[in-house]
Amino acid sequence: MTTDRDYGGKVVAVEPGGNEPIPAAERHGRPGQLFWTWTSPNLEFATVFVGVLAIEAFGLTFWQAVLAIVLGNALASLAHGVLSARGPAAGVPQMVLGRLAFGYRGNVLPAGLMTITSGFGWFAVNSVSASFALSSLTGWPAPLWLVVVVVVQIAVAFFGHNLVQVFERFAFQVLAVVFVVGGIVVLVNSDPTAVPDGGGTGGVGGFLLMLGAVFGYTAGWTPYAADYTRYLPAGTPPRRVGLAAGLGMFTSTTLLMVFGAASVSAAAAVGITSDNPTTAYTGVLPAVLAGFTLLAISVGAVAANVLNVYSGAMAFLSLGFTVSMRWARAVVALAFGVIGFVIALIALGDAAASYEGFLLVIVYWIGPWLGVVLVDQYLRRGRPSTELLYDRGYTNHAGLIAMVVGIVVSVPLFANQQLFVGLVPAAFPGVGDIAFLVGTALAAGLYALLFPRFAGHRG
Repeated sequence: MTTDRDYGGKVVAVEPGGNEPIPAAERHGRPGQLFWTWTSPNLEFATVFVGVLAIEAFGLTFWQAVLAIVLGNALASLAHGVLSARGPAAGVPQMVLGRLAFGYRGNVLPAGLMTITSGFGWFAVNSVSASFALSSLTGWPAPLWLVVVVVVQIAVAFFGHNLVQVFERFAFQVLAVVFVVGGIVVLVNSDPTAVPDGGGTGGVGGFLLMLGAVFGYTAGWTPYAADYTRYLPAGTPPRRVGLAAGLGMFTSTTLLMVFGAASVSAAAAVGITSDNPTTAYTGVLPAVLAGFTLLAISVGAVAANVLNVYSGAMAFLSLGFTVSMRWARAVVALAFGVIGFVIALIALGDAAASYEGFLLVIVYWIGPWLGVVLVDQYLRRGRPSTELLYDRGYTNHAGLIAMVVGIVVSVPLFANQQLFVGLVPAAFPGVGDIAFLVGTALAAGLYALLFPRFAGHRG
């Protein structure tokens, strides 16, 4: 195993190794740090924009949006806390831990999907968001700022775990003040009873679409969960770990999404009609606060992408590649940053397109994956069987079967206007998108049935 015995005491030092178990001598940190680890990356405009979608895309009233936001974030944050709590005992990244539920080779499917979603998809979304915010603030071209943003993101992710944690802590102190003060101003200027054109007509279908988008956004972090708890001492109380991670996630996502929903009526009240949601949001704010908010939007996007690059590299290594170089994770993170930059550069031309569709695509696979891993974690209560995680002969076909069935059966239920509308929502538009509900429940139930038959085999 390649490791520096004193890495735990360093910040600006490249984290050695790849996705190996963290030895006891390297364990450090406290559960409380997880609150800002999971608050900072959600203090960004991508989170705010989910709330905007509730009113402008899904036709909900403000209070209907709040209900969907609270419910969706509560479910996703609970799942995130449960998965985070297992990290200290296991000492391995989340996607490596997922091999228990899918087997060594079967885990290639979820690890591959996460690599694409986090390392490339979210990286591009957040990089573009930060670049446009800085361009609006300074007047300099967005492509120039994209280079600056990507370099910072790659640098922090390249150094690894300790610098990531410190960056999130300092970012939290700035972002929390700016977004909370700005959000209060937006709420004061909003009218919860206002019903804009198309508002209040979403019905049950619109509510379920919003619930799916909220859950997809927040649950999109769950495949990262143990990546940031695996360095904690093995004896750290799981409840403290899960509570800190879950509360950080729920607080940040819920507040900013509610601010986003409120910004629609606030912008309308002062006559702002811009198609750019960032302009509409900051237009409600005093000039100085608007400037700080644009800066905070860029810092928040970087805070999110630092985790995306870091965990995307972890997911890639969890595909099963044998990489023995000392800085394997760091090299992969660097490569992902370069590829993500190219994708983001292309996305600059049509930045807002398909964001709604992207959120729903995430939940289509995250839901069934979560159903499998949560049931597996329940069935393996106690210390996880970490000796199986690096056994190439270990198989568990139950996980792969359950996840694939959950995804496939969900296809007729898709109501993704940007991608595909399935048979059920096409025939009954009022149903909305229930794919994630059905997919999650089906995968969880099927895995529980198949577990006794397929789990624990060695090929």
